[in-house]
Amino acid sequence: MGSVWKRVKNIFAKQEPPKAEKSMLGLTPGDICEVSLVTYEVVGRVHNRSRNAVMLTLMDGKDLSYLHIEERETLQYQLYHPIDGRLDNPAEVPTELELDDTLYFMEEEFIGHVDVSGRTPFMQGGEQHVWQYQSDRNALLRIEWMNGRFMLYDGEKIISADVKVIRAN
Repeated sequence: MGSVWKRVKNIFAKQEPPKAEKSMLGLTPGDICEVSLVTYEVVGRVHNRSRNAVMLTLMDGKDLSYLHIEERETLQYQLYHPIDGRLDNPAEVPTELELDDTLYFMEEEFIGHVDVSGRTPFMQGGEQHVWQYQSDRNALLRIEWMNGRFMLYDGEKIISADVKVIRAN
């Protein structure tokens, strides 16, 4: 008789709600994701809360890539790789840039406060200045300046179907 009451009680007991899956925008160092069929470990995160955007530092073996994720009407993904290059003054970043015979046009320039965790190009959070460019062939270029340091990246847009969370803490 006791087991019948226990079963009835269990039927009416509140079920624990399923844990919400972590989105790509919420990934942190230690998580694993897949981008264009390559599996990466997230080792760093730069979060711009005012734009609802993150730049994840991704590691595949010894190679580093950077996945920029921004939530607008939908989640937008861009995969970047660091490139060598130098600029001297953030006040003199041009609206057009030529790199390896490709002409890039500035699409957007913004400043925002970022929080930093894990391994990123910048050691601490603060105010970050960003310039985003695109070429006529849809190649992307991104320049970041923060704490006196420039970072330059080239990249490409990634469709959301090619991005997924593998394991999130």
